[in-house]
Amino acid sequence: MPEVTIGEGDRLEWALKAFKRKVMRSGILKDLRKKRFYVKPSTAKRLKAAAARRRLRTDLRRQKRK
Repeated sequence: MPEVTIGEGDRLEWALKAFKRKVMRSGILKDLRKKRFYVKPSTAKRLKAAAARRRLRTDLRRQKRK
């Protein structure tokens, strides 16, 4: 769980910004959005395959540029 400690002289805005950064890096929000709705196993498999194709396509594009 992300945690930010605040000292006596620290500003609240800074602490809030640091907390948001830690939450984004930990992937908590991404996980919550993913689990918001039930996805059938067959649909999840199809989405995973589509994401793999997209990654492969972008990797090939990057290799061509080099």
